[in-house]
Amino acid sequence: MLLDPLDAEQFFKLHRALMWFVNNNLNIIPNISTPEEFSSSPLEAILEVRDAFLEEMDLIESFVNDNPADLNEDEIEIVLSWHHAISGQFYIFRQLKNFMVFLSTNKPVRAYGVVAFTETFEEILGPSLPRLVDTVLLPFKGKIVYDGLLRGYNIHFGGGITRNLNDEYREAKERLGIVTSLPVSSFNQSQKKTSQKKKKATTAAKDVKPVLDEVISMTDEFCQEHLNEEYADLCRKLAEKVSRKRPSPLLRGRTKTWACGIIRTIGWVNFLDDRTTQPHMKLTAIDKALGVGESTGQGKSMEIRKMLKIHPFDMDWTLPSRMEDNLMGWMVEVNGI
Repeated sequence: MLLDPLDAEQFFKLHRALMWFVNNNLNIIPNISTPEEFSSSPLEAILEVRDAFLEEMDLIESFVNDNPADLNEDEIEIVLSWHHAISGQFYIFRQLKNFMVFLSTNKPVRAYGVVAFTETFEEILGPSLPRLVDTVLLPFKGKIVYDGLLRGYNIHFGGGITRNLNDEYREAKERLGIVTSLPVSSFNQSQKKTSQKKKKATTAAKDVKPVLDEVISMTDEFCQEHLNEEYADLCRKLAEKVSRKRPSPLLRGRTKTWACGIIRTIGWVNFLDDRTTQPHMKLTAIDKALGVGESTGQGKSMEIRKMLKIHPFDMDWTLPSRMEDNLMGWMVEVNGI
């Protein structure tokens, strides 16, 4: 599904005018006197303005108050609604009849139904999905669009990552449904269904909660003492992922063995035992610190990796600071924003 051509034209007019105003206030691209001149600037420069705007959202009010583009009341309301923009990394995941599903990379994962402008996402990106992109989602006339700018990475997703994304997509739909307007309504019908499901939680799910809390407490303490917060975040995420298996594997075995296996797994993905990385640590030192036998710790890590099909360079379990080292593969600008 594409946006109505007249609506697409209106969106580009409004967004182009706002970005031109932002540029003039922040003095990023010199000697730009009209929105049309701004849209002819190099893509890298336009992205720099867009990124600066995300740090200076109060410029929306300044733009509306000055109204240099002579907007009418309806157009002003559209621009004001962009305070509800959602920016960051998304997986462009699946094409449905009325929109493309974008999955957030932050937790809890949300699924957004995003409408394209004058070209389908398949025409822009090709048929191979998922794709990881940086972009900004914006509300527009009861729908969600993106800001016409996509920054992507040349990363191939294997079957393991795709399966994990399928799991997260299902969980996102159960939790909140597919979000098709911004801001997200707290009274979303699917959210009410989720509340009803929670009342029917099984005894097994309740039993695993204290075990999960204990495992996370141990991984947090270890990471804070020996590693860093990035490791702690990924260890929490991995512990939660393991706990959701049914029956939960955490209900069998010692908690310190699970904590050791989880830390070992994240360390293995991120080459923790490579002396050129920071932080650096031998994986066997994790066993020793947690009082777990070396073969036991190694075996538990292998069990987790096999269970969740985790592999080296696995993007789901790569430290954010290492993710940023990936070379930018491509950037897309739609309709000369």
